[in-house]
Amino acid sequence: MKNERQAKILEIIAQEPIDTQEQLQERLQTQGITCTQATISRDIKQLHLIKEPAGGGKYRYAVSSQRTRLNVADKLRSICRESITSIDAAQNIVVIKTMSGLANAAGAALDSMSIPEIVGSLAGDDTVLLVMRDNASARNFCEDIHTLLK
Repeated sequence: MKNERQAKILEIIAQEPIDTQEQLQERLQTQGITCTQATISRDIKQLHLIKEPAGGGKYRYAVSSQRTRLNVADKLRSICRESITSIDAAQNIVVIKTMSGLANAAGAALDSMSIPEIVGSLAGDDTVLLVMRDNASARNFCEDIHTLLK
């Protein structure tokens, strides 16, 4: 239901200028989706929508140009908190330890994010090896993951 509602929100704001949550709620209701203003407010935050000028002193909801970067950060944060138990670097190789059985999922998720510093990955049952572009990239990646694990 949530994914359907959020997809409909993106469709609506792409088709017409919507400048209030109430307008958005009305458009959703005309399409058979009933929800509260609080739900719409959460959806707007999760979808990283912003208000941009629409001309004539009016504004409209739009997708933030930073949405992709923010979604990658959210996805990485989820992976770290739910599966990674430790991470360390040895030169340009990063070794990620996960809970048993989760390394493949973590490796696939990291691959899907197209992080430019990652050259490639190899995953087993509880370990992911990442080959990074250089030693500095490996150290920085580990530091970022340590921060997310806190």
